[in-house]
Order: sequence, then structure tokens, then C-alpha cells
Amino acid sequence: MENSKKVYVSVDATFRDDGTMLPREITWEDGRKYQIDRVLDIRQAAAMKVGGQGDRYTIRVKGKETCLFFERSTKLSGNVIGRWFVEKRG
Repeated sequence: MENSKKVYVSVDATFRDDGTMLPREITWEDGRKYQIDRVLDIRQAAAMKVGGQGDRYTIRVKGKETCLFFERSTKLSGNVIGRWFVEKRG
């Protein structure tokens, strides 16, 4: 796991009428906000650098491609459906 760590971030997201969740803005751990220019791909995948499984969103932010992960909660009910994280180089 090449000296990377999992960083949980705040994400503003919208839902399409078909139920697809689309992230629109990331708030980094220091409070900086980044608009997501485009969602390029969504699929279930492992976070190979930091471990964990979830929905991997391949996104473009400021012209650069990166991955954002949604880690689903194991609870079947309640308000917490999951958390967003990124792989940060250590």
C-alpha cells in the first residue's frame, strides 16, 4: 500500500431521477473546496492503495483525473448510508 492513507472527506452530491448519486464538490480535510468538473466513471472497486471496498468514482477536478470512493455503511437502516474517502499520498 505504497505509503498512502485513507482520508474521509465531505462531499456535496446530487441524485438523478434514476437514483444515481453524483458527487459535485469535495471539501478537503483543511476546508478547501474543489468543484468536480465531471464524473467519468462509476463502478464497484477496491481502493488498492489504502484498502477498502466501495463505489469508485473516477472524476475530473481542475483538469486532473482522480478517484473518489463511496464506502457503504453495513447498517440496513438509519441516516448514515456511507462515507466518502480519497487515497492521499503519504
